[in-house]
Amino acid sequence: MKAVSRDYGVKIYDTTLRDGSQGEGISFSAKEKIAITQKLDELGVHFIEGGNPGSNPKDIEYFKAVRKLKLKNAKVCAFGSTRRSNKTAKTDPGLKLLLSGGTDVVTIFGKSWVLHVRDVLKVTLKKNLDMIASTVEYIKSKGREVIYDAEHFFDGFKDNPEYAMKTIKAAEGAGANWIVLCDTNGGSLPAWIVEVVEKVHQEIKVPLGIHTHNDSGMAVANSIVAVMSGAKQVHGTINGYGERCGNADLCCIIPILKWKMNINCITDKQSRRLVEVSRYVSELANVVPRDEQPFVGNSAFAHKGGMHVDAVMKSARSFEHIKPELLGNERRILVSELSGRANVLLKAEEYRLGLSKDSRETGEIVKKVKELEHQGYQFEAADASLRLLMKKVVGIHRRFFDLQGFRVSVERRGDEIVSTATIKLKVKGVEEHTAAEGDGPVNALDNALRKALGRFYPDINEMRLTDFKVRVLDAEAGTAAKVRVLIESQDHRDTWRTIGVSENIIEASWQALVDSVEYKLMKDG
Repeated sequence: MKAVSRDYGVKIYDTTLRDGSQGEGISFSAKEKIAITQKLDELGVHFIEGGNPGSNPKDIEYFKAVRKLKLKNAKVCAFGSTRRSNKTAKTDPGLKLLLSGGTDVVTIFGKSWVLHVRDVLKVTLKKNLDMIASTVEYIKSKGREVIYDAEHFFDGFKDNPEYAMKTIKAAEGAGANWIVLCDTNGGSLPAWIVEVVEKVHQEIKVPLGIHTHNDSGMAVANSIVAVMSGAKQVHGTINGYGERCGNADLCCIIPILKWKMNINCITDKQSRRLVEVSRYVSELANVVPRDEQPFVGNSAFAHKGGMHVDAVMKSARSFEHIKPELLGNERRILVSELSGRANVLLKAEEYRLGLSKDSRETGEIVKKVKELEHQGYQFEAADASLRLLMKKVVGIHRRFFDLQGFRVSVERRGDEIVSTATIKLKVKGVEEHTAAEGDGPVNALDNALRKALGRFYPDINEMRLTDFKVRVLDAEAGTAAKVRVLIESQDHRDTWRTIGVSENIIEASWQALVDSVEYKLMKDG
């Protein structure tokens, strides 16, 4: 594969707000779209596709609001199709709405594939070329920068290369600033992308872009080889959100371009915001971030095997292809039944416990972790519980309260199910006996515990439970099976996870709940 010179000057084009929001279960309000626009601008994205200014009330509101933003890096693009076959560009209501968005850049998509021209648009091949050229020419006459998206270009080129080329030449001849080749169905493989982009690059003088979908799992690879073959604009979405199997993931593309190919598409400082932007968008999309997502995932730089950890301690490059801090990520050392002393020592260093490789406490921690994981604990997912465990073994754990007993009851009151928890504690030498109701038994326990501790530790009111997961460990045992409970908690600064295991779901929940509260009190001193 012949690569072009290193002078790429590649521009990043984000379509999270339009293509990304077409993903199943994903929807952004107008305010959320504005917030994401600001985040993308801070990341250094060059183009942000906001949607169609006239397609719905939400996008109308967005384009009105976005004009008031003072963006430093990005240009917002309005997106729409070529004119209708029965209208001129000047009289087409769709183009009028596109221009009403007030953006400096307008992205127009048109048909490249004979199949779509004849069976979808139901116009002649010549008419389609006319629609492309007249639309681009009209938008250009209004002083706008025009990006032309050649929809289904790679499928169209395979079917009829001569006609596919005529479509983008029509856009080029009409004054398009960019020609973007789209793998709309996501079925192309890298070798085909290379072959087509190189051929187009020889005939089209306007700079090229690439827009890929992930239906074959190749969207990122196809985008990268397109750049190596001459494309200077790359389309994608944050976290790869999009219709069907998604779009090319900019959280992969950006670090590959910048740190693997030495293309300064964003600055070093902006690169360190990548994880922040990824998680921000996933939060607004109400989608749980994928731990295993390359570059930005929580597990992207997590090390579990003892030999791996030992090697990473000696040289991070031995098991890391890039420095996590370049992306705003961090290395994580997981402690589990696969761990050796190296894992524990790194954790001890992180927690400032001052352990040595040969100390009794190090060996005891390794042994304890392996015993507990054999029982069903999983400390790699519950870092706060691990920290408390290590402090207990070392002998520096502070007890904030002692449980003397608790009781949980569940009763039906008419159509309502009510849970009540009663707790008896000893706190700073004082006996506390409290009761509280909740939406469920765990919520009732949580409320009762907070009520008992509140006057002694007011900071406890800052924390809240944000996630609660239960997993049955040995399903063959039926209702007598052990369960593992994972609780995620949060305050205004941090998020932490704790764990409990028992044949009794209430007991397992109590263990995780107590660890969560103790961790909060410990970290606040």
